[in-house]
Amino acid sequence: MIRNNKRNKYFRNSRTSRSMHQLRILFTALLLLCGLYAQAQKFTINGTIKAKSSGEALIGAIVKVNELPSVGAVTNEYGFYSITLPEGDYTVSVSYLGYQVSEQKVILSEDITQNIALIEEGQLLEEAVVKSEKADVNLSRNEMGVMKLDIKTANKLPVIMGERDILKTIQLMPGISSAGDGNSGFYVRGGSADQNLILLDEAPVYNASHLLGFFSTFNSDAIKDVTVYKGSIPAEYGGRLSSVLDVKMNDGNDQKYHVSGGIGLISSKLNVEGPIQKDKSSFLITGRRTYADMFLKLSNDSTLNNSKLYFYDLNAKVNYKINDKNRIFLSGYFGKDVLGVNNSFGFNWGNTTATLRWNHIVNSKLFSNTSVIYSNYNYNISINGNGVDFDIKSRINDWNLQQEFQYYLSTKHTMKFGFNTIHHTIAPGNISSSDNQINSTDYKDKYAWENAVFVSDEWKINEKLNLNFGLRGSSFTNLGAGTYYTFNNDGDVIDSTVHASGEFINTYFNIEPRAAINYRLNEQTSIKAGYTRSTQNLHLMTNTTTSTPTDRWIPSSPNVKPEISDQYSLGYYRNFKDNLYEFSAEVYYKDMQNQIDYRNGAELTINNNIEGDLLYGIGRAYGIELFFKKRYGKFNGWIGYTLSRTERKVNGINNNEWYAARFDRTHDVSLVGMYDLTKRWTISAVWVYNTGNAVTYPAGKYSVDGQTYYYYTERNGSRMPAYHRLDLGATYTKITKKGRESSWSFSVYNAYNRYNPFTIEFQDNPNNPQQTQAVQTSLFGIVPSITYNFKF
Repeated sequence: MIRNNKRNKYFRNSRTSRSMHQLRILFTALLLLCGLYAQAQKFTINGTIKAKSSGEALIGAIVKVNELPSVGAVTNEYGFYSITLPEGDYTVSVSYLGYQVSEQKVILSEDITQNIALIEEGQLLEEAVVKSEKADVNLSRNEMGVMKLDIKTANKLPVIMGERDILKTIQLMPGISSAGDGNSGFYVRGGSADQNLILLDEAPVYNASHLLGFFSTFNSDAIKDVTVYKGSIPAEYGGRLSSVLDVKMNDGNDQKYHVSGGIGLISSKLNVEGPIQKDKSSFLITGRRTYADMFLKLSNDSTLNNSKLYFYDLNAKVNYKINDKNRIFLSGYFGKDVLGVNNSFGFNWGNTTATLRWNHIVNSKLFSNTSVIYSNYNYNISINGNGVDFDIKSRINDWNLQQEFQYYLSTKHTMKFGFNTIHHTIAPGNISSSDNQINSTDYKDKYAWENAVFVSDEWKINEKLNLNFGLRGSSFTNLGAGTYYTFNNDGDVIDSTVHASGEFINTYFNIEPRAAINYRLNEQTSIKAGYTRSTQNLHLMTNTTTSTPTDRWIPSSPNVKPEISDQYSLGYYRNFKDNLYEFSAEVYYKDMQNQIDYRNGAELTINNNIEGDLLYGIGRAYGIELFFKKRYGKFNGWIGYTLSRTERKVNGINNNEWYAARFDRTHDVSLVGMYDLTKRWTISAVWVYNTGNAVTYPAGKYSVDGQTYYYYTERNGSRMPAYHRLDLGATYTKITKKGRESSWSFSVYNAYNRYNPFTIEFQDNPNNPQQTQAVQTSLFGIVPSITYNFKF
């Protein structure tokens, strides 16, 4: 019994000992896990970067961690950044071109908010720029074919009539072609003018020109940031095939009141901004008007002194900081062009946009932007003379809800996802008349509903390899009420269907994958590749070389399918001498489906059955773009060259064979130079050259009852003469000790007086009707201008 008791006691002690041993092992393991967790535990630094002098959010500022050279972030379009790091002590360095580098010590033991205000350099000294941490952003950025326009650089370049113009500045870049003299339209990598998505504070602008294209709608004094995507288009953008021009307005100075403006030969502008409540809210108002019509009133000719020729525009913005996590913005643009001849002919058109935006920092890693957007473009033509009295009116009207999230998953992953939904109302050119000789028309408005969802991820695989991939899903639905027609092969109506209000008529679904990869060969070199699929459901009906105010927008329909583009691109990038010089070479190939052209004699303005005059086919565009730029120093500038080809193949045109698109240009060259003579004087020069547009010239003629008729063979088989031009400019700037600034800008457009062709028409030679002569029309010879600008 005693022995057994001892044995039982032994067993009990043995089991207890093993249990205690297991507890010790478990406890030790827990301690190790806690230690590992403590080591692995990470926290997030987030905040906004702004300019100290104005409170403006700085887009694309570089945030680096000095102790971890491979870790960093770039501020988004609202100045927000987020970096996740292991617990520890760090030095956060922030840099932005033209501003002093800021370094902040942080102790990271919890999630913290670190808002930083950068101090602007008194002068853009080379030493200040070179110490920027990310002067090689062109090598590290994933996207291809992306260009950020420096507003200060744009303001130094000579322009026609002295009016600074961001649209004419981007046309000096490779891959972006000008539509011609006095025109703000542009073509990107083989796309037509309507295939460019132009956004002003997220609102689409359908006609971005004033005075028939002589000026753009964008007043440079109101603009903070301009980004052009012509290659790898991010998944959050959609609706156009060729490019995105994303323009952001200034928010308004929340520190001090400022007034600036300019007085030119034919236009003047004024800008007022300042705090409503310092550090919390601010406003911006910028206005511009031309006054060419005032000079007409000096004429003794009653036709001229009763005529109108002017435009005006107004940019306005207010913002309010609710707290550190919430901020709201309200911005708007209002522009109108007025052209009238002696009360017998009137023509006006204009854009209106409004954006209500709410920025919300959900947490240290998640940023939200919610926008409600309104856009309206309309035109009105009035004719009252010679017994004829009628008006033609048209408009396109959009309401858009857009939601975007940016999620900073880790230092290697940044995700974007969201949606947008747009309701389109499109009014064709209706005629109203009290004249019995003119039949009034009441074409019904067209309604459509466009939706999209998107997601993208920027993934830093390692220090050399970055990947950006995204997916966009879009749908486009035609809505009632309305009548839709069926056409035969000759374009004649053979059937019609009437749909009730709000009825879903048909829907197109499209998936748009996007991908870009960047491999860093070494500190000075990188190679990139990209693929982008885009779709377009709004189409501009024009038979001119560029858009005009009376061109019509039509939606996709049962007859008109969405345009689709697949673009493949490959690029080589190299920097030299501590990033002082940069060079890039990009090749691209673009395959396009459902391209639209017109039957001979098509009427595009007043035609309720316009779809019957349309023909459809495919397109292709390919080329190489070379770019060399000197960034800093007294002398800087760039050379751009594009070698390209753009073709279409449409059933029923050119014997169903490939033909050159009318905006096809083989060669496109731009040389841009700026030199600081002194602290006050800067001179600049621009020289451009491009192959003439493809055109269809008559191959012969015949006469019927004394009337000459021409016949044509190959579509766009001829060329306009080559275009070239030299512009010169000089700017004198004076800054007082109190910070007041004034400048005089002198420019000479087309300095060697080249008469470039705008149009070429053919007619019988008056002296010998058997001969045909070509008559060239040119818009400009040499055009000098002078502008005075001020700021205080």
